[in-house]
Amino acid sequence: MRKDRVTEKRVGIFGMARSGLACAKLLKKLGAEVLVSDIKPSNLLTSEIAQLTELNIDFETDGHTSKAITKKDYLVISPGVPLDIPILKKAQESGIPIFSEIEVAFWLTDAKIVGITGSNGKTTTTTLIGEILKEEKRESQIGGNIGIPFSSLVEKISKEGTIVLELSSFQLERIEEFRPYVSAVLNISSDHLDRHPDLKSYIDAKLRIFENQTDVDFAILNADDKNSMELALYSSSKKVFFSTKKELEIGAFVRNGMLVYKMNGKDEKIIETKDIGIKGPHNLSNAAAACAICSVLEVSPLSMRETLKRFKGVEHRLEEVTTLSGVKFVNDSKATNVESVWYALQSVKEPIILIAGGKDKGGDFTKLRELAKSRVKALILIGEAKEKIGNALSDLVSTLYSDSLEEAVELSFKKAQAGDTVLLSPACASFDMFKDYQHRGEVFKASVRSLAKSHNADLGMSTYKA
Repeated sequence: MRKDRVTEKRVGIFGMARSGLACAKLLKKLGAEVLVSDIKPSNLLTSEIAQLTELNIDFETDGHTSKAITKKDYLVISPGVPLDIPILKKAQESGIPIFSEIEVAFWLTDAKIVGITGSNGKTTTTTLIGEILKEEKRESQIGGNIGIPFSSLVEKISKEGTIVLELSSFQLERIEEFRPYVSAVLNISSDHLDRHPDLKSYIDAKLRIFENQTDVDFAILNADDKNSMELALYSSSKKVFFSTKKELEIGAFVRNGMLVYKMNGKDEKIIETKDIGIKGPHNLSNAAAACAICSVLEVSPLSMRETLKRFKGVEHRLEEVTTLSGVKFVNDSKATNVESVWYALQSVKEPIILIAGGKDKGGDFTKLRELAKSRVKALILIGEAKEKIGNALSDLVSTLYSDSLEEAVELSFKKAQAGDTVLLSPACASFDMFKDYQHRGEVFKASVRSLAKSHNADLGMSTYKA
């Protein structure tokens, strides 16, 4: 623990959202002089400003000024703040160190760290591991890109505990000493190409999760994913693998319908795959990854088995909302890239009315053509990317365009028949229309509930279930 890096230091924090606010509170408590800077106007930050004011933490809104970098020992950037903005370029030219929030929080804990990154499955796997550790009665916390800042956890856990972190490429861009005891790369596909110039730079950012590991640490890698396996060459830690397609000499894999963990030539049967609560091929991979990680942490197979049976997934990820007149509504707002939607379309067995669109992240929507043709009855598109998605898929499937998610929900119900599933799986970021993917998912669920109430009132019957 390095509190000396905080006490009496002058720190500029960029971004007043969850991680920036949590970091500011922690550093202030430990004796730093903090200023928080955000580009949003003050009327959109009333809650954050109230919290900072109460703690006597300096701040600025409506843009980043030179005040945020002047006479600062270092800067801390939130994940949503691009590194190429002029004020940060000026800071780098001036030699001011710039760190991510996870780097700074790492200085301030002696707990064991599990870091999980990848293009898809991070939130489900992180949450699942947290639940397994609870079942095992281990002292643990989950956080990171899952919506719980690392900085908010360091004072809640002792050095005997374990912190499981979901890590995005943005968070890993500005680490220096951050070192997980266990690091995991679940998969690598094209994502965030609106911020990273190409796939290589995106992979390079993910690769940093191994940067400070040594031969006493562990790297967990997806043996079914070529891009992930190539990263193994860059890790000096012990390698453990997971697969749903082949048997492994070391790691977690599926054999004859059974999830198995193998180490030192010894097999440990964990659970029959049919008994796993989260469904779909992607979730089987997530379950295998979680078991590989938990086996490295010496968690009992019984705790893994019991948790895998009862765990039903996370909010906004293939979340069943309701069934209305035989039409199922599923919230998959967490599907912010093409690969996530590719998996979602395979996981829903019924004919699909797909609601997609949002802020384009540079995805190749033509990758969905085969599944769209075979699985999707109708496509309803929203947001900035709706024309691009339409150009990629509308020759294969009936396509409608909508100006709002609320309207899209109404249109989807009109297009659906009993036995169909209306699936919100956007393949895009949410920031063109919503605060984040959680906000988008909540709007979808509220729209479905509103539709259900009005439909029931019109028919004088009860077909809605929460």
